Amino acid sequence: MARTAVEKKFHLLRAYLAGCPVWCAWQVNYRCNFRCLFCRYWADPMGDAPELSVADFEVGSRKLAQLGSLLISLAGGEPLIRPDIVGIVAAVGEWHFPFITTNGWFSTPELAADLMDAGLWGVSVSIDYAVPERHDRRRGMPGAFERALAAVEHFAAARKHKWQRVNWMAVLMDDNLDQIEPMVRMAADRGVYFMVQPYGARKTGTTRFAHPSDGRVSDFLLNLRAKYPNFLSNPYFLSRFDMALDGGVPGCRAGRGFFSIDSTGQIAICVEERSRPVADLFRHSAWQIVQRLRRDRVAAKCRACWYNCRGEVESLYDLWGLAMSLPTLLFDRGRPPVQRPSRML
Repeated sequence: MARTAVEKKFHLLRAYLAGCPVWCAWQVNYRCNFRCLFCRYWADPMGDAPELSVADFEVGSRKLAQLGSLLISLAGGEPLIRPDIVGIVAAVGEWHFPFITTNGWFSTPELAADLMDAGLWGVSVSIDYAVPERHDRRRGMPGAFERALAAVEHFAAARKHKWQRVNWMAVLMDDNLDQIEPMVRMAADRGVYFMVQPYGARKTGTTRFAHPSDGRVSDFLLNLRAKYPNFLSNPYFLSRFDMALDGGVPGCRAGRGFFSIDSTGQIAICVEERSRPVADLFRHSAWQIVQRLRRDRVAAKCRACWYNCRGEVESLYDLWGLAMSLPTLLFDRGRPPVQRPSRML
């Protein structure tokens, strides 16, 4: 029998207290219709590999449920390319908290409604600039901004439950810090949250798109977060952006707080270590998977990223960060608080 929302929260807490991972990045594919300059997933040979079926997601989700309920990010590639994405969300949503990260291109009002009906807990639509031409250029797809903005509006209108969340997700790069505040405002105008994460060089092997390590980014973002109630990124996460840009953040919890499953069922400590899998979702038991993840020691020395899937999860292991995450995790705050006019000045 599927878990209710309350039961999922209880089982998420159980996983957290037991020292099991609480976040899983599950790549549903490696195919993408975009040609983003700062990402090479669209060129990955894994895009030609057979992908898991809805039945596979049902089996895998049930197995992972033995650990507790997990926050599961269904990503790609571009997940909405898959015609069975609604079935995948439903399969994961039986036991866990399914999220989708999308470029928005394939969104329609009907698909957004179907995904919300299937139990989608949240969706992040990727938009990196408030200026359409700049977003389209970096994403390698004319019209990308217009379609992504429409997707934000589709999902915002399709919410069925108070816990369903829509995020405007931006990647901080070398040339878009000045775009953050306009994007936060645009997200607020549409009744959705805003989140940000820094570009990671492991996506392409180059630091060309990284923001300079000038020591001012964290304070800038924290000030914006204090100003705008819909700026959701955890302050613990934001407070370490300067460190991330200047040599990296130590103490990665990959394999312990979070892990990755690729589009064939291979498990690694994180999305950037998938060439070095430690377990197989279908051959190993749930507890064997946890043990194999814990034994991998590569993360202890890695400072290569400060992605959302790392920083937001690691926020949960800090008292301040945990306190700031509880409203959206436990109290069904799927919509941002109403902006007070005085804070807009």
